[in-house]
Amino acid sequence: MKKVAIFDIDGTIFRSSLLIEITEALIREGIFSEKARGVYTKAYENWRNREDSYEKYIDAVVDAFEKNIKGVRRDDFTRVAKNVIIAQQNHIYRYTRELIKDLKKKKYYLLAISNSPEVVVDEFCKKLGFNKAYGRIYELDKSGKFTGKIMYEDLISDKAKILERAVGKEGLTLIDSVGIGDSESDIAFLKLVEKPICFNPNSRLYNHAKSAKWKVVVERKDVIYAL
Repeated sequence: MKKVAIFDIDGTIFRSSLLIEITEALIREGIFSEKARGVYTKAYENWRNREDSYEKYIDAVVDAFEKNIKGVRRDDFTRVAKNVIIAQQNHIYRYTRELIKDLKKKKYYLLAISNSPEVVVDEFCKKLGFNKAYGRIYELDKSGKFTGKIMYEDLISDKAKILERAVGKEGLTLIDSVGIGDSESDIAFLKLVEKPICFNPNSRLYNHAKSAKWKVVVERKDVIYAL
C-alpha cells in the first residue's frame, strides 16, 4: 500500500490563486465581461490595505467567476487555462516544491485538492507530477458550454471526504501520511494525516495548529523557518 501526501494548492504550492489567475485571464480575453472585475475590486483593495481578510477577497472572486461562467465554451476555457499554466507554472513556493520532490522520491501517492476549476487544477498538477488532483467541476450542456451549475459540490467542499475516498479507491495507507494546507478549511484533512504541516497559515489555522502541536512552516522572501 502506498503512503499518501495530500496538498492544498492555492497559497500552499502556488504563490497566488488559480481561480484569481483564470478569472483575470478570462476578463483580458473578453470571455468574461470587464464588469466581472468590479465584483471583487473593493474586496481586493480592502485586503491589500489590510482592512479586511484575504478570505473575503477570494469569496468575491468566486462570486464573479460563478456569475460569468454560464455560456462560456469549454474549448475556450481550456485554451485560456493552458495559457495561464504556461505563464504561472513556476510561481510556486520553494518549501512545497522541494517537499513534493522529496515525497515523489519516497514513492508517495501525491494528491492535490483545490476549490479552483478542475480544468486549470489538472493542468497545474500535471506539471508537478501529482497522481491525482481534485477541483471544482462545472456542468456542461450538450453544446459544450458551461451551465453555471457546480457538480459534486458536497464532495469537493469536504477535503477530508476526498482524502478518505482516495485512500479507499486507490488502496492507500494513512500510515506516515503527510498533509499540507494554509487555511482553516484544511483542518479537516490535516486531522486525518500523521504528519500535518501548516504552511504560511492564516490566523485561524495557526491558532488551531499551535493548540494541536502541529508543525508550522513559514516562507518569507528567501527564508524558510518553523515556528
